[in-house]
Amino acid sequence: MSRIPMLAPEDLDDDQRRAFESITRGPRGGAGRAALVDDRGALLGPFNAMVTAPTVGEPLQALGVAIRYRTGLSARARELAILTVAAHHRSDFEWEVHVRDGRAAGLTDTELAAAVHGDPAALTDQTERVVLRTTRAMLRTGDLTDDEYTTAVEAIGEATLVELTTLVGYYALLALQLRVFRVPARVTGPWTAQTAED
Repeated sequence: MSRIPMLAPEDLDDDQRRAFESITRGPRGGAGRAALVDDRGALLGPFNAMVTAPTVGEPLQALGVAIRYRTGLSARARELAILTVAAHHRSDFEWEVHVRDGRAAGLTDTELAAAVHGDPAALTDQTERVVLRTTRAMLRTGDLTDDEYTTAVEAIGEATLVELTTLVGYYALLALQLRVFRVPARVTGPWTAQTAED
C-alpha cells in the first residue's frame, strides 16, 4: 500500500493536472497509457509522486522522457543500464517494468540476468559490456577510475557517457522514491543476498 494517496484525475489541482497530462500525453502515453494508470485513472509507479509534487515532478518526468527516448544509447543498452540500477537498489517496480521493456528491446533471459549479477561475459555486444561495467562501477563507487572513464568514452563517446551518468542518477532517484513511498509492484525482483554487492 502506497504511503501517499493515489491521485485520480478528479483529485488534481491545475498544476497537478498539467503534470498528469505531460506524463500521459507524452511518449509514455499513446498505446501504453493503460499501463500507466489504475482502474480509477491514478498514475502508477513513480508517476503518482511526480503528480503529487508537480513543481519538481513535472521537470523530473521531462528528464525521464529525454533519458528514455532521446539519448545516444541503443534501446538494449539503455534497458540493460536501467535494469542494473534496479538490481543494485532492489527496486521491484523498476525491475518489473524494465524487464518487459528489455525483452521488447531484444534482451534474452541470460542478458537480463547479467544486469543482476554483473556478468559482462553474458553479453556479446562490446558496447553493451562497457555500459554494464560502467553502470556497475558508478553504482558501486559513485565514480569512475581514469581507466573506466577512458574505456567508456572510447566505447560510447563523451556525450553519451553524460547521458548514461544522468540515467543512473535518475533511476536511482526513482528507486529511492519508490521505496520511501512504498509503491507496490506485482513482482519481486530476482534478488539474492549478494545482488547489490556482486
